[in-house]
Amino acid sequence: MTADFPKLIVPVDHTEPVPRRVRAMLGGRTVLSTTRAVYLWESPAYPQYYIPAEDLDRAAVVDEDHVQRLKHGSARRIGLRVGDVDRPAAGRIYTDGPVTGLARLEWDSLDAWFEEDEQVFVHPRNPYSRVDALRSTRTVRVSLDGVILAGSSSPVLVFETGLPTRYYLNRTDVDFTRLEASPTRSSCPYKGRTTDSWSARINGTAHQDIAWAYNFPTAALTPIAGLVAFYNEKVDIQLDGRVLDRPSATA
Repeated sequence: MTADFPKLIVPVDHTEPVPRRVRAMLGGRTVLSTTRAVYLWESPAYPQYYIPAEDLDRAAVVDEDHVQRLKHGSARRIGLRVGDVDRPAAGRIYTDGPVTGLARLEWDSLDAWFEEDEQVFVHPRNPYSRVDALRSTRTVRVSLDGVILAGSSSPVLVFETGLPTRYYLNRTDVDFTRLEASPTRSSCPYKGRTTDSWSARINGTAHQDIAWAYNFPTAALTPIAGLVAFYNEKVDIQLDGRVLDRPSATA
């Protein structure tokens, strides 16, 4: 079945310069700072940062004396160490091939990443993706196993390239008697970190983590602050009376 939202179209191995300053921290110290990073798409969904090796804090780099033969050339594996904080196998520096002299670091090997002075979560933002939060008067109804969970005629619709439309609803439009607070939290490069998550138990069946909210989203997504969205993949959504197909599971 053809999806009813735009697909990602950047080919694997595409590269582009990063026009933003990129920094990352470990153990309270900035261990990389560059205005010369390169985007490299290892998959169509989003790129990775490739950083000039000379823009790493050399005092924090541990050469692990291990050469890897990889798709983009040969590379020396490196760790990172700041004081008592030690991150082995944190990345690699390429010594030949098209990305010679560039370092590829594992995202989770750093404590925090920044584009300019704004923290970025999970992975670099895709410069070819759009994420728009638009107010609407379309009618949205959310149900699960025949039980109504929410209904609104004033949703905020979030359109994100490569993902199904998400419908954010006022909390007064949600039946919280059907939901149970969940400790799950997640992060998004474009929206920030969730502050709330909910599961449901319908007709004796548990449905884990079907809804979430961002109380403090990034500036570009302020229209969704405090609103509740449900996973299209896990619930049934009617839009203007039309039942939407559930999309396949998405990242």
